[in-house]
Amino acid sequence: MGLGGQYVLNRQLGLAARLALLTGLAGLGATVAILLNLPIPLLIGPALATVIGALYRLDLRFPTPLRNAVFLVAGVAIGATVSPASVAAFTKWPLAFAILGLSILAMMLLGRQLMQKLMQTSPRMGLLAATPGHLSYIIALGEDLKLPTERVAIVQSIRLLALTLLVPFAAYLGGIETGIGIIPEGAAEMTLLQTVLCLAAALALAPILTRLRIPAATLIAGMVVGAIARLGGFTPGTLSHWIAYPALAAIGALIGTRFVGTSLQELRQSALAGLAGTTLAASITLLASIAAMGLVDMPLLHVLVAFAPGGLETMTVMAVAIGANPGFVAAAHVFRLLLLSVLVPIMIGRT
Repeated sequence: MGLGGQYVLNRQLGLAARLALLTGLAGLGATVAILLNLPIPLLIGPALATVIGALYRLDLRFPTPLRNAVFLVAGVAIGATVSPASVAAFTKWPLAFAILGLSILAMMLLGRQLMQKLMQTSPRMGLLAATPGHLSYIIALGEDLKLPTERVAIVQSIRLLALTLLVPFAAYLGGIETGIGIIPEGAAEMTLLQTVLCLAAALALAPILTRLRIPAATLIAGMVVGAIARLGGFTPGTLSHWIAYPALAAIGALIGTRFVGTSLQELRQSALAGLAGTTLAASITLLASIAAMGLVDMPLLHVLVAFAPGGLETMTVMAVAIGANPGFVAAAHVFRLLLLSVLVPIMIGRT
């Protein structure tokens, strides 16, 4: 075998070992979380297990094709939970979105001052660290401005992980049964043929949404196809739990892998800023959710999941787990990302 063939073989073995490690950690975390009766164990367990693994310097980088496949499957599963009854709640969105927009602006203005003080950094760095979401976009802006974005990434990852843990436990303390995953109890499931057709349609739609610069295009493509299939009567329900549950565990593992390459010292240095920023964002989100819950005629926790500045994928999964309207939650998070795409450059230019 030539050197080139040996190099390819080594890379394949490395990828196989990494996937086996990821799968093992995610499975172990999910099992422990189920045994401990944690809320949404298939999400929280793998997230915590991979965070620990990442901090111990294990190579847990998530392959991009696998990530996209997971988002596609999760999107179809989530979209297929949208029922005609849930669509009826969409008519009161405009006022709720106005409140959401004001809350995002408040997070950025107050958060910038807080981050600047805690991180002892420039106003621009403070703004990037305080931005509620859109991490890849924020990092790209920071790199373009020649700013050191490593601490921004850590602070933002702490926020995402904290919100991922906070929302399920808030549901648990509030007496809301979250279940084990994203498939509603007793829900009808698609046949294998229906599943293949939905995934194929979502796979075809995803590149179109990417070219249109739609945030989280792969997940949104799956959600659109799943919702159309359910509302159009082409499918009786959502994906089989044999497919949807592993996808949920993979999303949990993906959250934890954001800490790959982060040392314990770096985590300690940024922990205060990350937790303080999360507390500020959560407080503003709570006030905005209280103001908006009557407008959308939904329980407070459901609106909290929609307005919380966590990952779109994670919070949409949370919505299904607690019985919230996944369409409303997804729309709120897409609105937040689009608004940030406009606000951040403007505020950076004035800083």
